[in-house]
Amino acid sequence: MNTRIREIPYNYTSFSDHEIVTRFLGEEMWGILNSLREKRRTGRSARMLFDVLGDMWVINRNPYIQDDLIADQKRWKSLINTLHERLDQVVNRAKGNQSALELADAGRRAVIKFEEDLSDCRQLRQKAKRYLERVTAKDNIHFDGLMRVSHVTDASDWRVEYPFVIITPDTEAEVRDIVEVCIKLGLTIIPRGGGTGYTGSAVPLHTNTAIINTERLLELGEVEIDTVLPGFNIKAPAIKVQAGVVTRRVADSAYKAGLVFAVDPTSQDASCIGGNIAMNAGGKKAVMWGTTLDNLISWRMVTPDAKWLQVERLDHNLGKIHLQDSVRFQVQRFEKDGLTTDGEADIIEIPGSELRRNGLGKDVTNKFLGGLPGIQKEGCDGLITSAKFILHRMPGNIRTVCLEFFGNDLKKAVSTI
Repeated sequence: MNTRIREIPYNYTSFSDHEIVTRFLGEEMWGILNSLREKRRTGRSARMLFDVLGDMWVINRNPYIQDDLIADQKRWKSLINTLHERLDQVVNRAKGNQSALELADAGRRAVIKFEEDLSDCRQLRQKAKRYLERVTAKDNIHFDGLMRVSHVTDASDWRVEYPFVIITPDTEAEVRDIVEVCIKLGLTIIPRGGGTGYTGSAVPLHTNTAIINTERLLELGEVEIDTVLPGFNIKAPAIKVQAGVVTRRVADSAYKAGLVFAVDPTSQDASCIGGNIAMNAGGKKAVMWGTTLDNLISWRMVTPDAKWLQVERLDHNLGKIHLQDSVRFQVQRFEKDGLTTDGEADIIEIPGSELRRNGLGKDVTNKFLGGLPGIQKEGCDGLITSAKFILHRMPGNIRTVCLEFFGNDLKKAVSTI
């Protein structure tokens, strides 16, 4: 069968019929189904099975319908009974055809699992709600279809699974406790801010995923003109900001003080500081002052095992990090209260040349960055909650250069720039 032809009802998604059958029944059943569809006597049975798969698929991909069925168990039982009745008809029409019976049996197992999954979802929602309400406000816990649809993808527009729950903490202090609860519930955790990333790092791959949205962490400190930086004890303008602040707001605060915030990705009107750090954002100002990593004084994060971690750059050179022969960071862990230190601080020392390839704003292939936590990891090794940045003074004289290119050879134009 041509895999581009869609015969499963309600399949208006990016998934092909082949992918849906494989998802519910397994790859082997796809081959059996195709062989049966070519036979006149069993072709109708195959279509009836498609109807069963179509009903399950449209519910699987529509959180609004899921919410209705979870709230109305009578309708849910009626639906399940209808699915089983259709499979009974497939069995009756099989007339001993072993392949058709095997396919019907696989469909039966899929319906039973489908029923169990929604029942498990209902119970897990109740349990998660009970646990999460102990550490954050009730209004910060979202199971509704609108929030789940809003968080199924990021700017990549890649959709795989809908998240189980979205949590929107009000304060930085709540984040660690929320992570701890999610671990107890066995949920996969994804940190998310403005959702402007193109790498798919905020896209859920598992049904039982909790997305912790940091957009309510909005504290933006005043510009500190003479901040003493650790190590060399030099002074520089700085600003402290929480992870949910939109990048443009930080730039505006710096501008009002006659200073420059160097982090300016093209998404700065929507992206948030937490994501800027997690992906080591750059922008046009990176040419002069470097990427996010170059401009960080310190940052705070919650690790995947629900521990507080603070990273502080020592001996800051107020410029591009790779120009230093050796770069040092102090990593300090904290107890649950976020204030009491947990053991001695560790010192990470990395050759400056390892943090950036020659001639590049950043090396996107180097996610490890010498073991430096948080930076350029896309949220994989922790959830960033706040940070402190250096600010810059504009040069006394500015010149504008205009480059004009003709033709369609973008590769040559970029290399020339």
